Parts: sequence; structure tokens; C-alpha cells
Amino acid sequence: MQVYDAVIVGGGPAGASCAIWLARLGLSPVLIEASDRLGGLGNDNPFADDWIAVLPGVTGQEVAANIARSVEAARVPVRLARRAREAFRTEQEFEVVVDSPRAGEGARAADMDRVRGRSLVIASGVRARGLPGHAPGTSWPGVFVGPGSSIVAQDYQGLSVAVLGGGDNAYENFVYVRNRGAKRVHLYARSVRAQQQWIARAGVEGVHVGPYEVDPVARTVDGHRYDLILVFYGWEPQAAFAEGLGLEHDARGYIHTDPVTAQTNVPDVYAIGEVANRMHPCVVTSMADGVVAAKAIQRRWERR
Repeated sequence: MQVYDAVIVGGGPAGASCAIWLARLGLSPVLIEASDRLGGLGNDNPFADDWIAVLPGVTGQEVAANIARSVEAARVPVRLARRAREAFRTEQEFEVVVDSPRAGEGARAADMDRVRGRSLVIASGVRARGLPGHAPGTSWPGVFVGPGSSIVAQDYQGLSVAVLGGGDNAYENFVYVRNRGAKRVHLYARSVRAQQQWIARAGVEGVHVGPYEVDPVARTVDGHRYDLILVFYGWEPQAAFAEGLGLEHDARGYIHTDPVTAQTNVPDVYAIGEVANRMHPCVVTSMADGVVAAKAIQRRWERR
């Protein structure tokens, strides 16, 4: 079995950046991605991402496609549609158990593939936080957990819609749905964290701040039934595959890292991008994080 210099789990901006730098520095990375495309959350963003200084007018989906092309140009080995299930340390390296092409949900360990590396880079990012008290990924008809292209693609004409959350995404999508012909739109926020620009654009009509109760099965909020409920409860880190490594986390579950090297409390394990919440989360900071980890790995192996 080949032993790579680094196994990188997560093919978003952070993981791809780390892989590209390692490859161009003369090391041998491999990139593991759970979905069938590189680029991370950008694949679900059809809007122009004008926050990136060098890419005016380019959409999140175009950014994701550029990331995939850059990885290919650097000749980084990529394993798509391979969800990481477990990671553990052997005597000299790390082994990551990933889905194989033949493995489906509930597959046995014998049906999994194994990837080995001298370093492990966790770049598995975040997922949208669902309704409290329900397992991640639980779904109900007419209830959408966002943000994402599925919410943008929805037809709201003549529908009643409840938007849940108090952050930027909730307020922005409240305004978006209201401008798409919905019959009735209400925003429910237990507390308000959105920027003033979105609060001002939303106004006060239809905005409810304070406690509320949600029944996703009946599709009601405080007893009022809606055709659609859109949930914007922020994000949560996803790195369950690495739980057995003994990593330190902060109070919100993000992986704790050294600010200079991106290394975790476990030697040769790095966490970058949004899974570590090291800097303000965006494409640019995630890519910078990938560079930090790549250079730290290079220095460590040169010393050896």
C-alpha cells in the first residue's frame, strides 16, 4: 500500500490549497472528498462571490470549478465520492478508512478502502445546522436546511414561508423570498446576529424576535402552518471520522489548532479551514490556511 506524505480529508478551498502546495513543494499528497466534486460549499452557491479580490463577478460554483482545475493541474491524486469513516495512527503513519466504490450505506469494514499517510490534514469543513433535537440530515417534506442552491431554485410564488434564524443568511433569504412572490413570509429569530444592512433591508414587518416552537412534521411555527419552512441555524463542524484520535475541541466543537502551524494537539495532524474556525470563514482564509499547513508539513519533514 502506498504511503503518502499527507492524507487530506476534504476537497474544499482549504484542502485543495494544501494539496496543491504540497504537490508543488515536491511532496506527495492525496485528496479525499466525500462528494463527487471538488470545491466544497461553493458548489451550492450560484451567486457571484464578489468578496474575492481577484475574481470579480465569478460565482461560487465557478470558484469551485476553478479549484478542481487547479488540483488537476498540480497532478494531485484525488479520490471522489469517498467519505472518510475513521482515522487512526499506526506505528509510523496514519490510516484513514474511506468508502470504496463498492461500499454503500451500512457497509462493513471489509468493504472499505484504506489510505495511509505520514501526516493527516483535516479539511472536512462544516455543514448547515439542522433543527435541534434531530439527527443531522433528518428531513421532512417542505422543510429546507440552508443556505444553498435548493433554496434558490425553489418557486415561492403564492406560498406561505417561515424563515428561521437570526444571522445574515436568515435575514438575506427572508428578503429574497419576499421578493419572489411569496404570499406570506415570516422571519423567526430567537436572537439577532445579522449585520445592520440586512436588518435594515428586512424591516420589522413579519419579523418575530424571541422564543418560538417548531413542529417540522406539521410544518408549523408557534402553531401557524406554512407551505415551506427554511432553516438557517448557522454551521457546525463535521469531522466525526477523526473522533478516535483524541483531538482537542473548543466549546462549539471546532478543532483546536496552533495558530502558527495549524497543527492540532496530536503530532502530524493538522486542521484547516472552517472545521477549525481558525479565521473569519471564507474562501480566501481557507485557502491561506491550506498554505500554512502545507509549509508546516514541509518544514517538519525537512527536519527529519
